[in-house]
Amino acid sequence: MKTVNNRAWLFVLPVVILVAFNALVPLMTVVNYSVQETFGNNLFFWQGLDWFQQVLRSDRFHAALGRQALFTVTILLIEIPLGVVIALAMPRKGVWVSVCLVLMALPLLIPWNVVGSMWNIFTLPDIGLLGYLMNDVLGIPYNMTRDPVAAWATVIAMDVWHWTSLVVLLAYAGLISIPDAYYQAAKIDGATPWAVFRYIQLPKMKRVLTIAILLRFMDSFNIYTEPFVLTGGGPGNSTTLLSIDLVKLALGQFDLGPAAAMSLIYFLITLLVSWVFYTLMTRNEN
Repeated sequence: MKTVNNRAWLFVLPVVILVAFNALVPLMTVVNYSVQETFGNNLFFWQGLDWFQQVLRSDRFHAALGRQALFTVTILLIEIPLGVVIALAMPRKGVWVSVCLVLMALPLLIPWNVVGSMWNIFTLPDIGLLGYLMNDVLGIPYNMTRDPVAAWATVIAMDVWHWTSLVVLLAYAGLISIPDAYYQAAKIDGATPWAVFRYIQLPKMKRVLTIAILLRFMDSFNIYTEPFVLTGGGPGNSTTLLSIDLVKLALGQFDLGPAAAMSLIYFLITLLVSWVFYTLMTRNEN
């Protein structure tokens, strides 16, 4: 009878305990603030579910959630197909494989706050290259600091530039794992490129695309640094996503109770949508 050795868990256990501690302590602090009110001096008063009711009935919360959902849906509709198309166009063999992979990985190496600063300078109407190109060269009015449509387009373009590479790399990893025998059989059968993509490549990329969509959903739905550095949530509140509104509520207004309740609702929405999507994508797998 084979003996199972579980001693390896002793090396992993300290990391598990540390991660659990770093996750649970802040979470319990947020839960504590979400059901209580404080006026300082470490004095707390029980509020129950009042903060949750206030947040769920707030027009401000609904507006920010709507903007966040619109941003996430737009990002997924652009980045997932675009990433797959780029992955399909990349070479499978030769020296250009390494060149393409390095170029795809470069945007992912740039810190989030640097990305926002780069695009802020790049798109400013007075000193930015894009602002000069749009206004002075092409004659198209462009000012993301005053026009909500321009601000939205800029934020979306920035995210597409920054994160499409992640989808490309995941899709490319799924493509190169497909055995050549599948392509040879399709060639013998006279399959068209569309048929090859639909019946061979797309099914084989299903798992990596599931990961890509989940990662991009969770990241785009909780994005904060890039749009805050780029637009600060403006002009007005046009690009004030739910994450930005949450920070304004917690740190700007110092309403810790409603902010804690909003953060828990935010967390539950992200968790629920991710679970539903993953369940739908994997329900037919054995």
